Amino acid sequence: MARFALWLVKNADGAIALLVAAVVAVIGLTDDPDPQLVSGATLLVLGLLSAGILRDRYRRVPVEEEVRASLSRLTVLPERLERIEEFEQLVRRSRLALDESSAVQILGGAEVAAALATAREGTDRWTFKGGTGTYIRAVTLPELVTAARVGGRTLLVRLEIIDPSDGDVCDTYARFRRAGADSTAAAEPWTLERTRKESYATILAVCWYTERFRLLEVVIGLSRQMTTFRWDLSASCVIITREEPSGPALKVDKGKFYYDWCAAELLNSLDQARRVPLEQARSAPLSDEPTIEEVRRLFQALGLALPRSFSDRDVMDIARRALRAVDPYPDERAPRER
Repeated sequence: MARFALWLVKNADGAIALLVAAVVAVIGLTDDPDPQLVSGATLLVLGLLSAGILRDRYRRVPVEEEVRASLSRLTVLPERLERIEEFEQLVRRSRLALDESSAVQILGGAEVAAALATAREGTDRWTFKGGTGTYIRAVTLPELVTAARVGGRTLLVRLEIIDPSDGDVCDTYARFRRAGADSTAAAEPWTLERTRKESYATILAVCWYTERFRLLEVVIGLSRQMTTFRWDLSASCVIITREEPSGPALKVDKGKFYYDWCAAELLNSLDQARRVPLEQARSAPLSDEPTIEEVRRLFQALGLALPRSFSDRDVMDIARRALRAVDPYPDERAPRER
């Protein structure tokens, strides 16, 4: 009953028109209907119908406007969705940047040597790019080989050092090292000759270790460009240092995108370097204490014949540097020249 009353209130004009029409119809059925009454009732019914039509049109206008507004909002919805996606991508990139920045550790002093020692633990690979490889043959390579031999596992080492046969790059490197050296230090000065000997010694050391540990696979690339950075990449992290003794170093763990970037960069750089044909070293075996003739024969087989200016004493000096290399940082300072 309440619903009917509510409907009757909302549709009063229509209900009245219906009622009047019914009354007129009843009057019209009588024998003598009053024409004026019928005409007035008819006009009343038409007026009520007109009022109902106008009311419906008035109600329809806001609905149409709302529909148009809804449709217009639908047209801009894709643009808003794109903005929302862009915002979500920005949030993701910001979160990734924060995660990566927190993963990059800044090392200094003894922390670098400790980080390198940790990186050597349990790794089955090592990639290096730098100068002449002094620290590599003094510490890194011997310890890696020892650990791999004890664990009975294979070891892959990739090295990129400056080309000892390229006098220009060796001289550039020597001048760079002298510029950053302590003038009061009693260490051996960096000269063109020393730079070439250091690189030759690294190659000799690799051949010597490869001959004695068959599970060792080494790739050596010789670069004609000097770099001021030193990359040491193991299976767990990458450590990047420079020459300055007081400068910081960076460490990035595996699993972070910068680690993958460094790995790709090192492989690409090594592919562009001149490859040393280490398989040719089998034709020039080395004894436990390589002789002058053995050393000369080895570099001849590798296509890296020693300069004619190198005397027998120079050749023995190369052998000493290769197999009797001393850790240049025994006080556990950060290894800056490697």
